[in-house]
Amino acid sequence: MPAGKRFHGAVAQVDRAHAYAARDAVTLVKQVAFAKFDESVDVAMNLGVDPRHADQIVRGTVVLPHGVGKTVRVLAIAQGEKAKEAEAAGADFVGPEYVAKIKEGWLDCDVVVATPDMMGQVGQLGRILGPRGLMPNPKSGTVTMDVARAVKEIKAGKIEFRVDKTGNIHGPIGKVSFSAEQLSENLTTFIEAVVRAKPAAAKGMYLRSATVSSTMGPGVPVDIAGYR
Repeated sequence: MPAGKRFHGAVAQVDRAHAYAARDAVTLVKQVAFAKFDESVDVAMNLGVDPRHADQIVRGTVVLPHGVGKTVRVLAIAQGEKAKEAEAAGADFVGPEYVAKIKEGWLDCDVVVATPDMMGQVGQLGRILGPRGLMPNPKSGTVTMDVARAVKEIKAGKIEFRVDKTGNIHGPIGKVSFSAEQLSENLTTFIEAVVRAKPAAAKGMYLRSATVSSTMGPGVPVDIAGYR
């Protein structure tokens, strides 16, 4: 059956006018997923903020209870004892020498963690790491002296979220192969983290809508009444 027909068949099973409870929403996402690979499951949220104003930027981190179903490669730019701590915590790549490697084109990692004393060197990588969302930042917990904790949290499923210029936030909450319970708990944890990150300057309705979907599947509206 052509992909187009499979997609339209999946769409037909979703009542777009109905907002589904979290558990029902992810159950339906699993039900209508049709790809031959283990699709990612993502949530998209529309917020009542104006990201053009610095005091309405929404960003933060959250540790999902069941991870996202993907192996995250962590680079820790640290030296001495801190490098040993990062390595013991499970960092895939460790050491200050990676600053030079990145300048030469190496980018085989998903998250970069750095100690504050290394930021003078890491700052030189802003044009390379920044556009890829890899630049370490104190607000996301990736610039820290407690590198061991940062590495462990990232490996356990910690992800960063940030509102885009249209007022939307996107984030992974697992894979289609996850159980409905695992996806539901991850979804609720993610939404609650975004709600807690509400800026004081945000006026009116903050959480406007949320939709979950698999990589290839249609969006399923989530009932957000209990999260506001």
